[in-house]
Amino acid sequence: MELPLIDDYRRLFTEDVPLLDVRAPLEFHKGALPLAENHPLINDEERHEIGIRYANMGQDAAMELGYELVRGETKQQRVRAWETFARKHPEGVLYCWRGGMRSQLTQKALFEESAILYPRVRGGYKALRSFLLEELEVSAKEVQPFIIGGRTGAGKTRFINRLPNSIDLEGLARHRGSAFGPRAEPQPNQVDFENALSIALIKHRARGNPPLILEDEGRNIGSRIIPESFFNKMRSAPLLLLDTPIEERIEITYQEYILDALSENQALLGDEAGEKVWAEKLLGSMDKIKKRLGGQRHKELRVMMEEAIDVFVQKGEGTIFKQLIGELLLHYYDPMYDYQIEKKRESVAMQGDGKAVIAYIEAHS
Repeated sequence: MELPLIDDYRRLFTEDVPLLDVRAPLEFHKGALPLAENHPLINDEERHEIGIRYANMGQDAAMELGYELVRGETKQQRVRAWETFARKHPEGVLYCWRGGMRSQLTQKALFEESAILYPRVRGGYKALRSFLLEELEVSAKEVQPFIIGGRTGAGKTRFINRLPNSIDLEGLARHRGSAFGPRAEPQPNQVDFENALSIALIKHRARGNPPLILEDEGRNIGSRIIPESFFNKMRSAPLLLLDTPIEERIEITYQEYILDALSENQALLGDEAGEKVWAEKLLGSMDKIKKRLGGQRHKELRVMMEEAIDVFVQKGEGTIFKQLIGELLLHYYDPMYDYQIEKKRESVAMQGDGKAVIAYIEAHS
C-alpha cells in the first residue's frame, strides 16, 4: 500500500490546512507552525533513548527499541490522538522532522487502526521551514509597504488593524513594542515569529500583493527580531505619520496598557493572580526606564505608579493612572519620538489624522 504524500507547501499555508506534528515535544517547542498541533509518535525521553541506541548500534537496533517503547496501551493512546485529529480535520496533513520514518510509521499505524489514509508532508518540518525562509526573502523583495508612524499612544496598532491588507507585527510578536509592552502570554520564540510572519506575507501576496500596511517598528519587538531583509524593506518605505491629540493618546494608552493588560492577565491566570502579575509588570516596566528618567524622576513616578495601582485596585478609579500616562508621554516618550523621527525625516511622505492617512494610501495605491 502506498502512503499518500504531498509537497504543495504554499497551499498548506494559504488555505490554513490543519497540521498534525508528530515530532517529540522538545522539537515542537524549538520551532513550530501556527496551525500545528503536537501529538508525538515518541516523547522526549524515548527519543533520547532511541538516539543513543542509534549512535551505538545503528538504525535497525534503534527501530527495534522504538517498537519496544511504543506498543500496547502507549501505542493505542497515541493512535487515538491521531485519529481524533484526523477525524476532526479530514483535510489536514501530518509531518515529522524530515518526513521520513516517524511520519510513515504514524501513517501506517493510523491506517491499520482506523482505516484513515492521512497524507504526510514530503521533507517534513525541515522542508516547510526552508520554504518559509525562502519565501520571506521573496516577500521582502516583492511587497510594497506603507509604514504607519506616530507618537506613543496615537493608536497606530488599532488603526492598521482596521485597514485591509495590513499585518500586525506586534500581534505576531505578542508585544506592544515598548518598555511597557509585554503581554500576558509570553512571546513566541524567534523561529515561530519568523514562521508566522512569512505565512502572513505569503497570504498577502496570494491576495494579489496590494500595498501592505505596517506599523513603524524598531528592529526588535520585545525580544523578537524582525528579519533583516524585511526590516530593510520597511526602512525604505514611505512613512505616514498619524496625528492624534494628547487627550486621545492618554485614553488609548490607558485602555491598552492598563485595562486591556489587566484583562489579559486575569483571563490567563485568574482574577487575583492576574491582578498581581499585572501590577508587578507595570512596576517592572517603570524600573526598565529608570536610567533614562534619572534617579529622582524615576523615584517620583514609581511612587505615583504604586499609588495609581492601589487606587485602581481599591476603587476601580483610573485618574492617577491617566495623570501618570500624561507625564510619561509628554516628558519621556515624546522627546524620544522627536529624536527618532528626525533621523527618519527623509522617509516621511505625509502627516495627518486617520482620514488623511487613509486618503493618502488610497491615492497612492
